[in-house]
Amino acid sequence: MGRNLYILAATLAVLALVSVALSFTNIAQQPGSPGDVALWRTTGIALLCVSMIVALAGILSSLFEQAERRASEERAEKRRRRQ
Repeated sequence: MGRNLYILAATLAVLALVSVALSFTNIAQQPGSPGDVALWRTTGIALLCVSMIVALAGILSSLFEQAERRASEERAEKRRRRQ
């Protein structure tokens, strides 16, 4: 699960960089282009924030999976010692 969240976060970060890059190019300033410069920059900032939240969720997911795995290994070790 954590790896999928990392991939999603990286994809969103790349899209955020593309949005910000489009705001600095001449494409966003042409008449008839989709949106204006402020819209591209706002979209980039929003995508970056969402990607950071998803990356945090991936980190927490990995940490909880590791803690759960270690706890189950510890329980199994205690059972082996008792027998």
